[in-house]
Amino acid sequence: MAVALTLVLLVLPGTGVSAQNGAQPAPPNSGKPPAIDPEAMTTLKKMGEYLRTLDIFQVKAKVTKEEVLEDGQKVTFAGTIDLLANRPGQLRVDLNSDRERRLFIFDGKNFTMFAPRLNFYATVAAPATIKELAVQLEDKYEIELPLVDLFRWGTEEAQISAITGARKIGDSVIDGTTCEHYAFRQDGLDWQVWVQAGDYALPRKIVLTTTDDDARPQMIAEYTWNLAPSFNNEAFVFTPPKDAKKIPLVEVTPLAGVQKK
Repeated sequence: MAVALTLVLLVLPGTGVSAQNGAQPAPPNSGKPPAIDPEAMTTLKKMGEYLRTLDIFQVKAKVTKEEVLEDGQKVTFAGTIDLLANRPGQLRVDLNSDRERRLFIFDGKNFTMFAPRLNFYATVAAPATIKELAVQLEDKYEIELPLVDLFRWGTEEAQISAITGARKIGDSVIDGTTCEHYAFRQDGLDWQVWVQAGDYALPRKIVLTTTDDDARPQMIAEYTWNLAPSFNNEAFVFTPPKDAKKIPLVEVTPLAGVQKK
């Protein structure tokens, strides 16, 4: 993940929550639950479909992320993300963590990334939608938007076919809200999601565990949602501070003979 989470989905840095239903269910009367519980997959689909209905929303995330040092010791970093979206073409994301501060602003024509601690910013021309912007930033600049998976669940980019295991863990309460807790597996990643019960199928918490690293580092994010935020167009306008320095956003040059996955 180049800048922050992924989710993604969802990404954190960028982990897109992706998965594989190629696993076969257990034989009848074997006493073993199926590798992929249909209820878990149905809820995941419901959550994605509901997220796709949201044109205007604000979500705040508290994030902790483990990193593995060269000697194998794990260290934990914490941060917050405040995202305001007015789909299809306006986005503001404020990232504040132990390691960095970043402000991302997209007005439907231009994308700006500002580093307040360094007082540097870069602005580039952008496509018309958040979805297209996310692809451009990753392909051209190796930048992943914080919480980008919130825009990918419920689309073909979620790659639900990658899931090899899915089960319901049980009911839970996140910040006073009743949720359904599910666990999923895919190659190199175990992940859990707490989905708000009822008609508003919002993800309220996510835990990602990297399984192809012996240290099994985790990323945890808890979300607070506002589905009727108050804002105006100024929220998506970047006015550089007086002494801020504009720098170019350098495109990544692919290595010869290396294909992008």
